[in-house]
Amino acid sequence: MAPAFEETIGERDLAQWRSHLGQRLVASADRATAVLDARWPRWSLAVTLVLIVVVGGGLAIGVAHTAAEVYEQVVAHSGLAALDEPLLTWAVTTRTPRRDAAVTAFTDVGGPVGGAILAVAVLAVLLLWWRRWTPLWVLAPALLGAVVLTGVGKDLTGRARPPRSLAVPPYEVSASFPSGHTLNATVLAGLTAYLILIVARRAWVGALGLAVSATYAVAMGLSRVWLGHHWLTDVIAGWLLGLAWVLGVVTLHRLVLTLRRARAAPRSPRGAA
Repeated sequence: MAPAFEETIGERDLAQWRSHLGQRLVASADRATAVLDARWPRWSLAVTLVLIVVVGGGLAIGVAHTAAEVYEQVVAHSGLAALDEPLLTWAVTTRTPRRDAAVTAFTDVGGPVGGAILAVAVLAVLLLWWRRWTPLWVLAPALLGAVVLTGVGKDLTGRARPPRSLAVPPYEVSASFPSGHTLNATVLAGLTAYLILIVARRAWVGALGLAVSATYAVAMGLSRVWLGHHWLTDVIAGWLLGLAWVLGVVTLHRLVLTLRRARAAPRSPRGAA
């Protein structure tokens, strides 16, 4: 039987794992599900996924902690941090009242209120397009996790934002590293592109969705630097942490598809290459 549309991107079957690491992950999850079947036969798959989320969440926090340590080393020496002040100085020289207003309006789209409204709007469109609940199960936990990652990163570093004399009001008060606007925009954009690639039946539609999503995430990060609300290294960390979280959520979604198919056909090979 051919896989359902939500299990493919073009010709690629998302329940097929080509790498050895992916096959080992599927095999481990399969064994865990088999063990839990004896105790919770109806809930073994759900319990397995919860365990994976817990482990993955711990790894994500570990990544945030590692990023904080790397940030300390970078700031203490040179590297990317050497671009922080020159880039901000250049941004200040290009500002005008009209540009300030336009970029501020755009960056507000990625703020706590604007970001929530945008996420709900994107989710509504995807739900209508999919006619299934998959976008909700993928996006909602992922965006919540992005908020947690942002908070953890800020608490671990406590980095000061650029001087207010170089920033465009309204001013930000939370810690600077990583950029929450950038991290959240990257997660929303990345997973939206992933869901569009699955449901789109024409290549140009998927390519357009990917291009728009990537442009939004990049522009959101750059707007934070241009307005003087973040250093460049804050934004780069937001992009990298966001991409890492997107990869984790996509992996979990693929794992759900794989285990669900294996349980529907228990005699078929699981975690096929």
